[in-house]
This record gives sequence, C-alpha cells and structure tokens, in this order.
Amino acid sequence: MIKELNVVIEKDAEGFFVASVPSLKGCHTQAKSLDILMERIREAASLCLEVEGLQSEELEFVGIQKITLEV
Repeated sequence: MIKELNVVIEKDAEGFFVASVPSLKGCHTQAKSLDILMERIREAASLCLEVEGLQSEELEFVGIQKITLEV
C-alpha cells in the first residue's frame, strides 16, 4: 500500500534540519543534510505507522504561514 504524508521541514539555530509528520504523533527526526533527513523521516514514518497499525490522522495540507510576535 502507498500512503502519502505531509512533512514539515525546519532548520534549527545549529544548522540541523528538523522534519515532522503532523498526522503521526511523535514522528520527528533531524539531520545535517536534506538527503539524510528525507531518508530518516521515511524510516521514522514507517515505524510510526507500524506502531499505530497504519492509522494516521487524515489532515489536508493547507499551507504554512509565518507570524510575528512581540515578546
């Protein structure tokens, strides 16, 4: 079975790329390069799906928006 998942990728202050799959609780990983990050998030998502029994929350991707806050 083929399952399509959205992945959110950010870069932290130390230069690591951080990936998350919003529809899979606890599905996160990090790496120094995007190529390795994509390998790792595929592996993490596969493991999360295995644990959850192929159940994931069905979320429709709408977009990403930055906001500014005064703190």
